[in-house]
Amino acid sequence: MSLRPFQFSGATAIVTGAAGGMGEHLARGLAERGSTLLLVDRDAGRLEGVAASIRSTFPGSAVTTFVADLAERDAVERLAADLLAATDRVDLLVNNAGVALAGTFDQISLDDFDWVMSINFTAPVRLTYHLLPRMVPGAHIVNVSSLFGLVGPRGQTAYSSSKFALRGFTEALRNELLPRGIGTTTVHPGGIRTDIARNARIGGNLSGVDVARAQADFDKLLTFPAERAAELMLEAVKARRPRLLIGLSAKVPDVVARLAPMSFGTLERGATRLVRLAGKVRR
Repeated sequence: MSLRPFQFSGATAIVTGAAGGMGEHLARGLAERGSTLLLVDRDAGRLEGVAASIRSTFPGSAVTTFVADLAERDAVERLAADLLAATDRVDLLVNNAGVALAGTFDQISLDDFDWVMSINFTAPVRLTYHLLPRMVPGAHIVNVSSLFGLVGPRGQTAYSSSKFALRGFTEALRNELLPRGIGTTTVHPGGIRTDIARNARIGGNLSGVDVARAQADFDKLLTFPAERAAELMLEAVKARRPRLLIGLSAKVPDVVARLAPMSFGTLERGATRLVRLAGKVRR
C-alpha cells in the first residue's frame, strides 16, 4: 500500500529532544513548513529559547513546550497525558531524544544500561502507544535509531541494544500501521555533529583515561551537519520512506555488514577507507 506525500502545512507535530541538535533543526524545519509544534525536552531553559527563536523567526507559529525527563516512566506517562490534553490529533510524532553511554558491558552498571534503554527505547514505545489513538490516516511516526542500530561496536552494548530494539519495533510497527494509512520511518544517522558524545554518561568503572578515549572515539564519528540531517529526515517523511540512512558513515557499514559480516573493528577500518576514497572521488 502506498501513501500520499505527507502534508506538513497545518499538521500537528510532536518532537522530543527539541532543545538542540537535530531536534531543534527539525522543529525549525517544521515551523517553516507550517506545522503546529509540540516540543519536548528535559532542558527547560534551552527548550524555551528554541521556542522563542522559532516564534520570532516564523511569526504566527504555534509552539508549545513540554519539559520531561524521559528516563522516568512516571514522567513519560504525565507527558503523554499533557500532550493528549493539548491536541485532539497527532499528525507527526518524532521520537528523536536519545542518550549515549560510554563503557564496555563489564564497565557499566545495570542501572546505566536501564537508563539508556528507558530513554532510547522505552520512552518512544510508551509515547507511541499513548498517542497512536489520536493518529488518523495520513499520520506518520519517525523513530531515530542510529548507525549503531545497524552494527554493534565495542563499548556500545547498551546504546546498540536500545537502537537495535527501536529499529525492530519500528519495522514491525510499519507492517501493522501501513494498512491503516499511517507511515513510519526508521532513521539511522551515521555521525551527526551534536552534543551526544559530550553529554554521554560514563560507566562507573572507567578510569579518567578510559573516559577520555571513549568520548574521543565516539566524537570523531560525529561530522555530519545536524541541520542537513534534519532536512533529510523531513524529506523522508514527505516521501513516506520507511528507512533513512544519513551519511556515508551509515551507508557504507550497512552495506558491508550485510554482504560480509565481520567484527566492527574490521568493518570500521574498511568503512573508513571507503569513505575517504569516496571523498577523493567526489573532489
